[in-house]
Amino acid sequence: MKLSYKNTIYCSYVGYITQAVVNLFAPLLFVTFSSEFGISVSQITLITTLNFLTQLIVDLLSTKIIDKLGYRVCIVAAHVFSAVGLVMLAVLPTILPSAYAGLLISVIVYAVGGGLIEVLISPIVEACPTDDKASAMSLLHSFYCWGAVLVILVSTIFFSVFGIENWRIMSCIWAVLPALNAFMFTRVPIETLTEDGSSMKIRELFSSKAFILFIIMILCAGASELAMSQWSSAFAESGLGVSKAMGDLAGPCLFAILMGIERVINSKISHKIDILPVMIGSATLCVIAYLLTVLSPLPLLSLLGCALCGFSVGVMWPGVFSLASAKFPKGGTALFALLAFAGDVGCTSGPTLVGFVSGLNGDSLKSGLSAAMIFPIVLIVCCFVFLKIRSKPEKVSS
Repeated sequence: MKLSYKNTIYCSYVGYITQAVVNLFAPLLFVTFSSEFGISVSQITLITTLNFLTQLIVDLLSTKIIDKLGYRVCIVAAHVFSAVGLVMLAVLPTILPSAYAGLLISVIVYAVGGGLIEVLISPIVEACPTDDKASAMSLLHSFYCWGAVLVILVSTIFFSVFGIENWRIMSCIWAVLPALNAFMFTRVPIETLTEDGSSMKIRELFSSKAFILFIIMILCAGASELAMSQWSSAFAESGLGVSKAMGDLAGPCLFAILMGIERVINSKISHKIDILPVMIGSATLCVIAYLLTVLSPLPLLSLLGCALCGFSVGVMWPGVFSLASAKFPKGGTALFALLAFAGDVGCTSGPTLVGFVSGLNGDSLKSGLSAAMIFPIVLIVCCFVFLKIRSKPEKVSS
């Protein structure tokens, strides 16, 4: 059977589900890691930091590698790294003298896959012959959210039925997904975003004021999202005193559902509206959600704040990608790689800031989450600046 570009897009959807597995499965086990391996909040923070630090290094180095090897080889390799890393997560902590070292090595391996997926999936979909690129981009990014819901629901059900002590089996089960998608990506048609030699150079992009704003915006978008999603499970369990199952479902799961709903809504109406005012409103709602989470005296309202944050951040990441693609149609792989790099800097900075500030304040996650409000605030400022400059012609040096 001949595969079409629809199959390519479907595989890209699964790619973002894989990205969700890579980013969200381990955080569901933070409290388990702490009790089973005797590691502190600061050591747990390093797991998240190392995940996204590896991804951003891959983002930074990937442009020349991808252009040399091609999209197909790199996207297949990305899924192989993800699958192998998840299997290693189940095995290495048991067989190595240091369980913590085993966790970190596993994280590095699957983070390489996650970094490549982040760089490649958006340009692969952008290059497919489809109408309304902004709508396609929002719908694509919604599958990261549905992947997050899938990871949380399936993992929670598995842990409830078979026990949290069998988390290693769950890790191996999740590894099957990227393994199968790696095979599918060897068969589907894949186009390149620009013709050889026609894409903008990195120097050209950085000479643009708009591009600098996009870099800051995507950094804040990643930080705003991950600061809450990476710590919401641990915050609900240890800070609010609810059960693990309830914390996972009412915190990160509802967070992901509302984020996905927002992205689906945006994919339906993006061709009718100006995305920039929507991003300003969403970032403002994000600040309110953080305030509700950390200031509410009731656990139920704090969990509602976590979930509301998911809806508020939904438009941020795909919105920046859409604005940048429209502003720089010849940005090519470099544009997406640099945006992914900056986004992963944010994905690293947000959770790391939460963990660091929490550690300074007696492991108080409320203090850490309060500090993370700086990211949506900066995003609001950047949106207003871009609102002023986007209508002006801009000279880009060559």
